[in-house]
Amino acid sequence: MTEFEQNQAENRQSMEDAINSVQEVNVGDVVTGEVLAIEDKQVIVGIQGAGVEGVVPAKELSTSPVEDINEIVNVGDILDLVVISTIGKDKENGSYLLSKRRLDAKKVWEKIEKDFQAGKVIEAPVTSVVKGGLVVDVGVRGFVPASMVEDHFVADFSPYKDQTLAFKIIEIEPSENRLILSHKAVIETEKEKKKKEILANIHEGDVLSGRVARTTDFGAFIDLGGIDGLVHVSEISHSHVAKPSDVLVVGDEVKVKVLSINLEQERVSLSIKETVPGPWENIEEKAPVGSVLEGKVKRLTSFGAFVEIFPGVEGLVHISQISHKHIATPHEVLHEGDEVKVKVLEVKPEEYRIALSIKALEEKTASEAEPKDVEAYELPEENTGFAMGDILGDALKEEVEEITDDSKE
Repeated sequence: MTEFEQNQAENRQSMEDAINSVQEVNVGDVVTGEVLAIEDKQVIVGIQGAGVEGVVPAKELSTSPVEDINEIVNVGDILDLVVISTIGKDKENGSYLLSKRRLDAKKVWEKIEKDFQAGKVIEAPVTSVVKGGLVVDVGVRGFVPASMVEDHFVADFSPYKDQTLAFKIIEIEPSENRLILSHKAVIETEKEKKKKEILANIHEGDVLSGRVARTTDFGAFIDLGGIDGLVHVSEISHSHVAKPSDVLVVGDEVKVKVLSINLEQERVSLSIKETVPGPWENIEEKAPVGSVLEGKVKRLTSFGAFVEIFPGVEGLVHISQISHKHIATPHEVLHEGDEVKVKVLEVKPEEYRIALSIKALEEKTASEAEPKDVEAYELPEENTGFAMGDILGDALKEEVEEITDDSKE
């Protein structure tokens, strides 16, 4: 074989190899294309290995809106594309309509499906607020129903726009471009985790800080940073509280003492009043024997009057210490709500009892002298107060003790 014939044979073989190496392009194929030119609304690419060109419209370049093609691609860039359809059959080598967006979306759906199967939490920005919820961008469009945004009612969702939030995938259907997400589920999971951590680390007797989450007729719920504990109405203050909302406002920061913990029911009982000094603390210094104080008559009984001298502290003015004149009942000279001056006769902090006198501050006139039969039962001033129970009988003494015990509440 001559040299000329050998060169011809090699050329024919090269052409056959080139022809055989050209891949066939079909709709649905994933191909690689080199950007050859950038036009106003489309990109021209050469499909590698096929020897043909394809067109990528601007809307098919990205899953996000494209304002300027030049910000997305440059001449010479290599792109992964999917063949949408054939065009220009009458042109030499033909041409194909290609999409980068659809291929990207397919990859995103595949990833989302894996995240869904794994129960993974994903993050995405909120692109818009629509009627019924939020629209987010996870590479494809996702929707968050209003009921799945928060674990509480939200009146206005506009502040959520442009925020990046964490979501749990609730429902996915790529064939319908359906993706339902929930931010509420993430919040609830985090709260449950925090709740278990708090329950494992707090103990009875601990003093903690918290915020008033809500009030009810029977008490107030305090947010401890992941779990709500209950302060019963009786544990709010040393003084009487009719309604928790009278003294506590939602959002108030308070100190509380842990009274008890029920791990099974995940309940924590708290007290506010045990974190502040009690009204009877240092009472001997605040109301020493012989001191004169102002108070208000809180209630009247057949044997005397209970007078509040400090918030939560009541003392007894025995009937014999109300007036120099003989009276059959305290109601003859006193009424509930009256402001009176009293003298402290005796203080028993361990028993939460204080004996008071009104008449000790009044001068006794001759006309106010009491009958001798009454004077026979009167003790010296320094022994008055609850000692009268010894003279009036055990039954009356028990009644006095019962009422005065109530006064320390």
